[in-house]
Amino acid sequence: MKTLDDFKLKGKRVLIRIDLNASIINEKVQNSLRFKEHAKTIKGLSGKGGRIVVLGHQGKKGSKDYLENLEQHAKILSRLIGKKVKYVDDLFGKQAVGDIEGMKDCEIILLKNVRSFRGEVENISALKHSQGKFVKSLKRYFDLFVQDALSICHRNHASVVGFAKVLPSCGGRVLEKELEGIGKVEGKIKKPFVLVLGGRKTEDYLEVIKKYVKEGKVDYILTTGFLSFLGHISKGVDFGFKNKALGNELKLISKLRKFESKFVLPVDFAVDVKGGRKELKIEEFPSKYDVLDIGSESIRQYAKIIKNAKTIFVKGSAGNYEKRGFEKGTKMILKEVGKSKGFSLVGGGDTLTGVEKYKIKGINHVSLSGGALLKYLGGEKLPGLEVLNV
Repeated sequence: MKTLDDFKLKGKRVLIRIDLNASIINEKVQNSLRFKEHAKTIKGLSGKGGRIVVLGHQGKKGSKDYLENLEQHAKILSRLIGKKVKYVDDLFGKQAVGDIEGMKDCEIILLKNVRSFRGEVENISALKHSQGKFVKSLKRYFDLFVQDALSICHRNHASVVGFAKVLPSCGGRVLEKELEGIGKVEGKIKKPFVLVLGGRKTEDYLEVIKKYVKEGKVDYILTTGFLSFLGHISKGVDFGFKNKALGNELKLISKLRKFESKFVLPVDFAVDVKGGRKELKIEEFPSKYDVLDIGSESIRQYAKIIKNAKTIFVKGSAGNYEKRGFEKGTKMILKEVGKSKGFSLVGGGDTLTGVEKYKIKGINHVSLSGGALLKYLGGEKLPGLEVLNV
């Protein structure tokens, strides 16, 4: 993959795709590590005399977090970069083209949400995307396309694969850093290698588990969240809630059984009793209360395994850490990972939020990617990387 070091940037128009997806609280876009890291790439491009046009998205059409206007995002980037990022409420029309043509060296523009254009998300080939209205309208104005977000590289979208097909292209600093960090849990891994998996989307972990177990690389899979429920249910444990609450996750039990020898299951859980935390041993189930976290003894056992690990990958929260009293599992596991002397990689999504919320230090690489990271680790080829010849 070519990098920014392979190109002279002064006076060049650079189109950069980043991931601006952020939490929105009371209609206000929240700053995040994603903004901070992408801002460094953009600042570097501008500092070398490039004329920078930024593409990004916020949510998808129809979702609660969808914003067509990215003016708030431009203001956050401006603060982080230390210079104005001009927001243009257009994508490839006359206003956008006019502002792009009139740019001077070092100037930065952010265009409106790329997903405001219906053709952005069409499931067609990179070649067809490159021939579509969006790419054809803008490609003539640029000298270089930069992909800076691994988190969107699993999307076969116009802004992800189309421009890279018709413009000189490279990976940005964030993408470089991501691939370098992820490379430490690829190839030859220092053992013991520990996976810590939790959260809601258990199905996303299947290919990662399958790959590392098959290759003989993983020593322990510490389970939390829905994965821990499935592990116990497969052994006959009745938690007391209706299994249909697990939805399609239940179908995974038969697929997961062949890997259970590597699973470490919680020995206790924290339940919600009138808004308070109460811990129950696994033998005390079924229970009428909601299970919202792993228990203290499980945390102690997991901490010992993490302490002795040489390589650690964490993805997913241990419980409902947003509810007061049930953040203990997520917080303590992340703290132990931060203290570990082994190499640690933490995935995006809820895990990234937890790292920021609890100000966890010492983790070697905090990925800004969630779903794309799991697909990459599971051996799937990502369209956004393939088009860069990675």
